[in-house]
Amino acid sequence: MRDRSLPRLVSVDSTLSFLREGYDFVSRRCDRLGTDGFRTRIMLRPVTCLRGPAAARAFYVPGRLSRRGAMPGGVLALLQDKGSVQTLDGVAHRCRRLLFLSLMADERLRMARQMLREEWQAASSGWRAREIVLADEVGPILTRVALRWCGIDPAENAPQRRCEELTAMISCAARIGPGHLRARALRRRAEVWAREQIRAARSGAPDPGTPLDRVARYRGPDGIALPREVASVELLNLLRPIVAVGRYIVFSAHAMVNHPEARAALVSEEVGLRAWGDEVRRLYPFFPVIGGRVIEPFSHEGHRFAPGDWLLLDLYGSNRHPSAWSEAGRFDPRRHLGAPATTGGFVPQGGGSMRIGHRCPGEALTAALLSEATALLLESGFDAPPQDLSIPRTAIPPWPASGLRLRL
Repeated sequence: MRDRSLPRLVSVDSTLSFLREGYDFVSRRCDRLGTDGFRTRIMLRPVTCLRGPAAARAFYVPGRLSRRGAMPGGVLALLQDKGSVQTLDGVAHRCRRLLFLSLMADERLRMARQMLREEWQAASSGWRAREIVLADEVGPILTRVALRWCGIDPAENAPQRRCEELTAMISCAARIGPGHLRARALRRRAEVWAREQIRAARSGAPDPGTPLDRVARYRGPDGIALPREVASVELLNLLRPIVAVGRYIVFSAHAMVNHPEARAALVSEEVGLRAWGDEVRRLYPFFPVIGGRVIEPFSHEGHRFAPGDWLLLDLYGSNRHPSAWSEAGRFDPRRHLGAPATTGGFVPQGGGSMRIGHRCPGEALTAALLSEATALLLESGFDAPPQDLSIPRTAIPPWPASGLRLRL
């Protein structure tokens, strides 16, 4: 018989509360209940919500949870989509994951940073003596970076259209209504384009070793090439996250404006840039939760989880958990200069094993691009006029209310 160690919310269903409260939904209830987990229903399905380092360690034990059926269909359709690496388990997942990890070699990370610097400098030449909204500027820059890094010529592939499509996938994944439906239509348009990229790569001779080439020619453990539809999904799963890094870039500038003393201490040395970026990723809202379906039964905090149980791990709340961080709500990049005091307390893009788990395989690329963008912001010597710098934690994912207006 299932134990009853975790409290259950009295509400019949928490879907509307989750949509209304966004990033604060799980932690607010955990704080009220004096616990790091509770049971409720979302979309009328029983779910257990957990937070904190101990929960993250339990959640990311290899082979314990599956991502299949753990994400609402609308979110899955705009983000990972069916057949992607994150929806796989076992040998198929590990083999496909190695493809993505092989693209994170130091040489390719340096290449991404150089491309970002080039595209940033080309765009910023038109920023002088005028005010810009950074949230509007980073998407087109990163779209060109993403295309170039994957081995696709932006000049021949309508970067404005690609930016519109990739941006919509990110900004509308958690929405309902007309905005979500429009994003689904843009996603379908992007998939048509991506399938043509895969077809052309397989029939031609793309630059060897580029992500486009590697995805187009990848063969699974059965020795069979990916169906073109699946390969196109994985190509989009390389492009879209690069554009999503724009959120962190805007948040990095936001941190510079809100914490001038930390900005004054920041220097363009890699260790300092990386620590700054890690603190931005820890403290600012990106993914609110991650879902999993239990494969292997286990116990956590006295509660027994059975196969098929649905779990949601609060990433935002875990990154701010007081058991992992002193003064957890304070922005302080210096806390990342040493080894983490607690495993499972830093999970902005998931946790656990990078090689065999479900942690985001592109995390190294995210960190590299964020370091480079932080250096570029620092070099620009920007200042920010008075504006609304609040970040609504009910929008998933959010921008600063003003979009972050800057003068260079």
